[in-house]
Amino acid sequence: MAKDIDWGSLGFGYVQTDKRFVANYKDGKWDEGSLVDDPMVTMSECAGVLQYAQTCFEGLKAYRTEDGKVVCFRPDLNASRMADSCRRLEMPVFPEERFVQAVVDTVKANLDYVPPYGSGATLYIRPYEFGINPVIGVKPADDYQFRMFCTPVGPYFKGGVKPIVIRVSDFDRAAPKGTGHIKAGLNYAMSLHAIVDAHNKGYAENLYPDSATRTKVEETGGANFIFITKDGTLVTPKSDTILPSITRRSLMVVAEKYLGMKVEHREVFLDELSDFAECGLCGTAAVISPVGKIDDHGKEICFPSGMEDMGPWTKKLYDTLTGIQMGRIEAPEGWIKVIAE
Repeated sequence: MAKDIDWGSLGFGYVQTDKRFVANYKDGKWDEGSLVDDPMVTMSECAGVLQYAQTCFEGLKAYRTEDGKVVCFRPDLNASRMADSCRRLEMPVFPEERFVQAVVDTVKANLDYVPPYGSGATLYIRPYEFGINPVIGVKPADDYQFRMFCTPVGPYFKGGVKPIVIRVSDFDRAAPKGTGHIKAGLNYAMSLHAIVDAHNKGYAENLYPDSATRTKVEETGGANFIFITKDGTLVTPKSDTILPSITRRSLMVVAEKYLGMKVEHREVFLDELSDFAECGLCGTAAVISPVGKIDDHGKEICFPSGMEDMGPWTKKLYDTLTGIQMGRIEAPEGWIKVIAE
């Protein structure tokens, strides 16, 4: 039975649900894992994660579709990306097939928290892993915990989508050969000062250039960029230090296969931004946030799509991808994982 929640007033915040999945890695192997009631994590004061930030995470969503199913969007890609994050941080990989099964089990155990179709709300799922045994010398932990909880969240844009204003940041997000391509907690910790500073100065987000030359567009720290040229080509920045967004990769397929757009995945330079007709940020939370203006140290780059609404191509991309996620449009094979009929 659905929980008595005012789905329409939900924000993007944490609401405790009934069950979460927990598995422990000890003596070189993972245990069976189980669904538990207790939302609290107990660990040593010297746990590896608390001393040396050895942790990574993922984010995905479950939806109620038009025909009443509860589904998840491409969880296999989250499993694969988390495996890459773990390998880079010298953490044991939670097996990818078990990751997907944990998504199914965790959502099933919290079905009453999946918001109704048409509410604009969804069930956000947060898998994460961290070093849990005491570590005082700088080295990887020996023991780890993998956890997954979910929480109902409201639509990212309350009151409708409005294009945002962002700035070119003076801070660096990721070093060449660093950890920009994985979803490590430490990447997000170092971005907090930059985002607070941006908000204090009236900007919604930071555009981080590449740290080596500061001439190329990378990402915002929480989302990948998409650009639309004046002739309707989708352009996405290519870099080894960008997190490979599942939303961005999906939009590239949608653009080409569903909308017949030309797609380019290439390096994008700051000095070509004024040539684009539309700009957006893409990620799990908002799907696409339209960008109306970029401030590059006093030089304003205003996109022809304007500050009132999404640009026409961005809107088509958004409507098509959300239509696929919500079951209104037939999905490519393997994109939708049905959790409950």
